[in-house]
Amino acid sequence: MKTLRKNSVMDPPSREPTPPELVWRGLLRIFGLLRQVMEPYFAQYGISGPQWGILRVLHRSEAQGRGSLRITDLGQLMLIRPPSVTGAIDRLERRGLVQRNPSKDDRRVRRVSLTPSGRKLVKKILTGHVEHIQSLFAGFDSRDLDTFRNLLDQLETDLQARVSTLPSPPSGTRTDSESGD
Repeated sequence: MKTLRKNSVMDPPSREPTPPELVWRGLLRIFGLLRQVMEPYFAQYGISGPQWGILRVLHRSEAQGRGSLRITDLGQLMLIRPPSVTGAIDRLERRGLVQRNPSKDDRRVRRVSLTPSGRKLVKKILTGHVEHIQSLFAGFDSRDLDTFRNLLDQLETDLQARVSTLPSPPSGTRTDSESGD
């Protein structure tokens, strides 16, 4: 019977996590908890969180006068890869909430837009959405929220700079952010 010796390669020596590691762990836990809180909220409308993201991006696009979007544009705006967007759009299309139409400029390209039912659902969700989001942060005063937002803005700026220097992932690979829909 073979036993692993203590502190082997498989079991590195324990140490206290660094402040960045603690923040990283905290962000992962918060992300998971937000999903647990938000998924039931969206489920009451018959959609998932990622599906809501697509509906909301299309709604904003219409509000800004841009109208329909290419699947690639949706993915870029949502920071996910097109294959994941396509699956969510398939489900939304089956429910009659979005539609795909050929592009006027390039018939190989399909553009996605809200249907009247999709617009109606977005408006219904938005009636209580702001209050729901505010309830998630009810324990913070406005100064704390400003600090938190500024720190998130700084982190986003730093991460965007890193992303802009990364090579594109090979086609056919999935990222962790694409799972769950």
